[in-house]
Amino acid sequence: PSFKLREVASMYFTMIAVFLVILVVALQGSAPRGSDFPYKVPLDPQGLLELSWNVSYPEQAVHFQLLVRDLKFGLLFGMSDRGEFENADLAVLWSDGHNSYFGDAWSDAKGQLHMDSQQDYQLLRARRAPEGLYLLFRRAFSTCDPKDYLIEDGTVHLIYGILEKPVHSLQAINISAIHRGLQRVQLLKPNITIPELPSDMKTMEITAPDVVIPSQETTYWCYMAKLPDGFPKHHIIMYEPVITAGNEALVHHMEVFQCAAEFDSFPHYNGPCDSKMKPDRLNYCRHVLAAWAMGAQAFYYPEEAGLAFGGPGSSRYLRLEIHYHNPLVFKGRHDSSGIRLYYTATLRRYDAGIMELGLVYTPVMAIPPGEDAFILTGYCTDKCTRLALPTAGIRIFASQLHTHLAGRKVVTVLSRDGRERQVVNADGHYSPHFQEIRMLKEVVAVFPGDELITTCTYNTEDRSRATVGGFGILEEMCVNYVHYYPQTQLELCKSAVDPGYLHRYFNLVNRFNDEEVCTCPQVSVQQQFFSVPWNTFNRDVLKSLYGFAPISMHCNKSSAVRFPVGTASQP
Repeated sequence: PSFKLREVASMYFTMIAVFLVILVVALQGSAPRGSDFPYKVPLDPQGLLELSWNVSYPEQAVHFQLLVRDLKFGLLFGMSDRGEFENADLAVLWSDGHNSYFGDAWSDAKGQLHMDSQQDYQLLRARRAPEGLYLLFRRAFSTCDPKDYLIEDGTVHLIYGILEKPVHSLQAINISAIHRGLQRVQLLKPNITIPELPSDMKTMEITAPDVVIPSQETTYWCYMAKLPDGFPKHHIIMYEPVITAGNEALVHHMEVFQCAAEFDSFPHYNGPCDSKMKPDRLNYCRHVLAAWAMGAQAFYYPEEAGLAFGGPGSSRYLRLEIHYHNPLVFKGRHDSSGIRLYYTATLRRYDAGIMELGLVYTPVMAIPPGEDAFILTGYCTDKCTRLALPTAGIRIFASQLHTHLAGRKVVTVLSRDGRERQVVNADGHYSPHFQEIRMLKEVVAVFPGDELITTCTYNTEDRSRATVGGFGILEEMCVNYVHYYPQTQLELCKSAVDPGYLHRYFNLVNRFNDEEVCTCPQVSVQQQFFSVPWNTFNRDVLKSLYGFAPISMHCNKSSAVRFPVGTASQP
């Protein structure tokens, strides 16, 4: 090739019975040991590519270790905004059949590959082992290279491609013709000290027994479990995934929900969550006890707090939900995956609580069709925190962001005395297909009079009518489930625009448009939004309305009784 590479790996590629020989020259930096990679995820559904990594905050860098189990003529690995292969930042290993090359590359808007003038993927080592080829390379969080992806907190969309034929140059690689895919992870894991676990700790596995994974791309599987009779109050202090060997690439994420205590019993069920055979009562099992997503490790509670389950006022019934991602449509795969809970009868100082922040599930909050970045904001106001929080405040230690399919970004900030003080959790590359409870790098203290403001950004470019708030998958949510201690009576602190002002919006639309929006009481808000002609004026007025109109606050106890806060102006 006419261009220069900072790192070149020369090798003979394996054919059917040819040994692979790796010779690495001009390697930069020091290479960590293979045991120094605590995080691991399969990249492809077949498990041919396995990524391990570690994070060095002092160096502001990530070390990647990529295991290639069946190397042919090279591979692509990298990152992009949402998993696209256009405008992507890539490390590429390729062979022309005689020599092999490694380099830092980027793709343009048409998907054409180019060698990067600044080589920031640093190849540190390549070695062959019985299980395949290991490639070890380093990448700084920020490189000051406009062609490079900025590695930051939140979700990262990793992309990969496998070269099955020799190519004579980087530019000759046709990314549309190769086997490729994406995997979502949280690369920048928090550097948290693992608390000491008590000697009386016990475990309980909530697993779905011998599920035959359906031969379709996406399945949500529901399984009902029950705590033993007379199970007293305990504290969950840790949990981790239990994944059937061989299914690591198929089990995408899992959650354990506790059912509502108001029902004495729940029917047993073991089947698809969207089946007509699923009992309706299972919809009342929505209190999250544990959540895991691919690439996540064990979740630890702070040593001074635990999540209570069992005992009076707590349901004995639990629902396990497993998302199977089976894009290659494997048939006959058996699975008994789930979540292992670690719990103790020696109660810690504080019960941990879970509080919902963001927007109320209501159609008054809507997103016009054809929007690339429409913003909605929900408030937990100072009035609510003054009424509901103890004088010493609460400590938020973990967070789970949540939207439906149109969500693209989510952020919650803490405001005090009218000034933004701290970001609680932010994900600028959020995906509704990758939701996990994430431990925060720093515990966030919230005091009476503070405000918690949650903002969601949506993309509805593929939709032809308005998307309203609600529970349906094609409706939208904007939620941050924050995990905190000590537990208070406040379970929900959310807002929505005042309905009276929305009624004025529909009247204004009727004054300035030929198409009439019916504002009569028998027509739902959703139908009114569906009737709006979405010209620039109507879009801009709706954005302005959501920006300045008074809000209706929902400051709710766990009993669903509201603290008396009423309507408020926006901060």
